[in-house]
Amino acid sequence: MTSSLILTATPADALIDVPRHLVVRGAAPGATVTLTARTARAGGVVWHAEATFVADADGVVDASRDAPVSGSYHGVSAMGLIWSQVPEDGKSREVFPQPVMAPLVTTVVARAGHQTGHQASYQAEPPAGQEGGRVAGLSSSSSVSFTQRLAADGVTRREVREDGLVGTLYLPPGDGPHPAVMILNGSGGGINEPRAALYASHGYAALALGYFKGPGLPDYISNTPLEYFAKGMDWLRRTVRPAHDFVALSGQSRGGELVLLLGATFPDAVSAVIGYVPSALIHSAQNACDPAIGREGPTWLLDGKPLPHIWENNRTASWAPFDEGPPPHRHAKAMLTALDDPEAVERARIPVEKIRGPVMLLSAEDDGSWPSSRYSRMVTERLAAHGHPYAVEHLDFDHAGHAIVFPYVPTTQLVYAHPVSGKISTGGGEPYANAIADERSWTAVQAFLARAVAERAQSQGQS
Repeated sequence: MTSSLILTATPADALIDVPRHLVVRGAAPGATVTLTARTARAGGVVWHAEATFVADADGVVDASRDAPVSGSYHGVSAMGLIWSQVPEDGKSREVFPQPVMAPLVTTVVARAGHQTGHQASYQAEPPAGQEGGRVAGLSSSSSVSFTQRLAADGVTRREVREDGLVGTLYLPPGDGPHPAVMILNGSGGGINEPRAALYASHGYAALALGYFKGPGLPDYISNTPLEYFAKGMDWLRRTVRPAHDFVALSGQSRGGELVLLLGATFPDAVSAVIGYVPSALIHSAQNACDPAIGREGPTWLLDGKPLPHIWENNRTASWAPFDEGPPPHRHAKAMLTALDDPEAVERARIPVEKIRGPVMLLSAEDDGSWPSSRYSRMVTERLAAHGHPYAVEHLDFDHAGHAIVFPYVPTTQLVYAHPVSGKISTGGGEPYANAIADERSWTAVQAFLARAVAERAQSQGQS
């Protein structure tokens, strides 16, 4: 007797950071069941993953309970069929929808195979478009689709092209006021709309501010004035009048370095700092440099003058471990050479003790881009030494790499060409560890922000 599979995915439509419960019922006890997931992502490129399970005594497979016996990932992971996806073109790296307000739709197909100890052929995959339960005429196949969104219902998007600023403002539904977050990208440049949309979906007025590689902006990170970001915070305050005058900064990589630097430089304007894989030091322009200036040229300007950086007059720094090391090249190996000159380190150290607010750091133990774990410890140690009176949190993720974002996106593209220099390198980490870092970091960031806002409100004598 042939079993009738029924595959369900709940919730069917929700934010991208909500895990889905994938369950197959109706399999023969002990039968193998293969789940194949396909998602059309940026540019229409299809990403896919597959995992084969053994049904339990009731003929059930539950992806949140069961580990696959083979496939794209190992171990129990409710969303393993998402984070283990790879692009069918073999090279794509962009995983977010374009435009960002558009949904991501994943179709999962379940196919029954043989029972343990009894050979039987797989049945044909259901025809395209046949979704949502058992496929007519194919009793051992079933398919279902679920939708991931970056923007919740009621979130609005507004392009910002005023006061010399280039960015995108996402606002939560309702009149507010809402606490605010300004989001800054790293050495890839551009405008980090996905993270801003998700922040807005959780109740924050979120400005993704570009500062290079955006419309009307420079092509390179070299000689970026810090006053530009102060203007961005001023504009955000005037425009959204945030609850409790709360404006947090959230930055990734060079953006993580930048938010710490901005908190130290403009302490009255920054309510809290969230640094994803940050640096404790000011760095040169590196791979995002203007070629006419070079990668050892300055990144940040203040009052028109370049800030001292770690590569400047450094007696031990060398690019050779990155340039000449075995592929995939690890930028962090060059960064480590610069840390052997203690005087250069002190000249370039970000004075984080000047920050007047809570600080959260998310780092990766196997960061291939730079030693974010070590840098984050340098920050926490300096804050402790100066008796920082605000909360300091540091989460360091074992076996994870540089690309910590938020939950339930593919984590498999570890080797890539830098979007500015074109140099091939690895951000490090393993897909499963990066997926764990994505999930746990985002949960922690939401809790951190909620506490920071509550403490800000309390300090102002507001409920």
